[in-house]
Formats: sequence, C-alpha cells, structure tokens
Amino acid sequence: MMNKKLFTIGHSIHQIEAFVALLAMHRIDAIADVRSSPYCKRLPQFNREPLIESLRGINVRYVFLGEQLGARRSEAGCYVGEQANFDKISALPGFIDGLNRISIGAEKMRIAMMCAEKDPLTCHRSILVSRHLQSRGMCISHILDNGTLEPHVDAEQRLMLEEGFSPGQLDMFGNPGDGGALSFAYEKRANKIAYRRGDSDDYHD
Repeated sequence: MMNKKLFTIGHSIHQIEAFVALLAMHRIDAIADVRSSPYCKRLPQFNREPLIESLRGINVRYVFLGEQLGARRSEAGCYVGEQANFDKISALPGFIDGLNRISIGAEKMRIAMMCAEKDPLTCHRSILVSRHLQSRGMCISHILDNGTLEPHVDAEQRLMLEEGFSPGQLDMFGNPGDGGALSFAYEKRANKIAYRRGDSDDYHD
C-alpha cells in the first residue's frame, strides 16, 4: 500500500525566491539534494551553502545525498564503456542506503528530493531514484516549475508515450508481469540521460 509521500523538484533556472515559494506552496519540511555535485557556476544561488541559508529562512532542513543517490559515480563498476549504468548504480550498497534514508525520513517529514533538471523525465531523480522508491510503496509527486504536481505514475505514462509506446500495450521485450514496455521505456531514457565520462563539469545528476 502506498502510504509514504515524497515530492521531487528540479531547481532549474529559478530565482531563489521562486524556488522557496514552490517549497512553501507544498509545505515541504526538508530537501534531499541528490545532485552528484551540489554546486553550479551558472546558478550560484543553488550552491550548497547559500541554498542552506535560504532554506533556513523558511525552516526547511537540508541533507546532501549526492554521494549515495547521485548519477555521476566514482565507482568503476557502475560503468559500461564510458557511460554510467543505472541498473548497476541501483545495486550499490550506498544507493540502497540512500533509498532507506529517504524512506525513513518520509515517515516524519514532507521531503522534496531535489536535483537540477526542470523536467523530471530528463533527470535521474525520476528515471533512477523515484523508480526504485515507488517500487517500495512510496507515493511520489513531481513539483513542476509552475507549481502543479505530476504524480510519478502519470510521469511514467508520459515517458512511455515519449519513448514510442502506448500505455498498457503488451511488451514484446519481456513478460507483461516484468513491467513490460514501461521497463524498456525506462531503459531507453536512461541511455539518453546517464552520465558519460568526459561530460561537462556542470553535469549534476
């Protein structure tokens, strides 16, 4: 039964005032920062230290989970060739520990898992982390830049359409009970967005 709520948000190019207003709108108590690096030259308002100060002003806690849940990994075993592999990342003990921390925290607080990308479907917070938290029974909603919420189950339907599948279609790539076309859609999107060695230092997923 889905009884733990979790939100996600991408800081995008928001001014800090607009960002904290989105958090206040949805009564967020804590930010779980899952960026691999909590710094951005182009958007210094979202560097870890000034962000913490801004969040303190609205009584929102901050925790950095990029080492556990980030997509830009230091572990050599997470790569296939030059590209990070989401299936390998999801099997790491540190990644599982990060999932556990969010799951436990969500019992007590309204948490928003934060990364950089505006659209959750172009970000590992959705394609990697939310996928595994939802499988644990969490009810996940993505805070969009206009303040509306997109339930993760709706985002999955949008993902299937964007990757060329019809929602509910039978899977020609595996058994319907294995997640079907949805699993293949996740795989296709992961191959598009996963970190490749040599990507810009501004890659924060």
